[in-house]
Amino acid sequence: MRLTRYTDYAMRVLLYVGAQDDARLCPISEISRAYGISQNHLMKVVNDLVNAGYLESVRGRFGGIRLARPAAEINVGAVVRHTEEGFDLVDCASCIIAPACGLTGALAEALAAFMKVLDGYSLADLLAKRANFAALFGIDQPAAT
Repeated sequence: MRLTRYTDYAMRVLLYVGAQDDARLCPISEISRAYGISQNHLMKVVNDLVNAGYLESVRGRFGGIRLARPAAEINVGAVVRHTEEGFDLVDCASCIIAPACGLTGALAEALAAFMKVLDGYSLADLLAKRANFAALFGIDQPAAT
């Protein structure tokens, strides 16, 4: 299965924001520079993630985005389902042999297994090595107490 660039960008945004101090607001321009992705592309993705309740945004000069809920409450499978428009691996609906073909069922089973694995992960799981993420982006993390 191949996920869309939109889903890739959505996950990148969530990972970047999740790697920050919880109170810190991240400007979209900063995320754009960090990944080398068009700011216009990210604005569309961020707007969608805000509307879906994964991110919250604060407007203004010192505004930005942050997670709208704890990373442990953001399920990777749910994000992928939200950002992907369809999960048809092939176009079985218009295929003449679909009624007799076993591939349709096999692909549906494979997709269900794929999503079950993603459902087993939260954003917090992906950020378990948070300091490593922070270091990649040059983010200073507060010392552990």
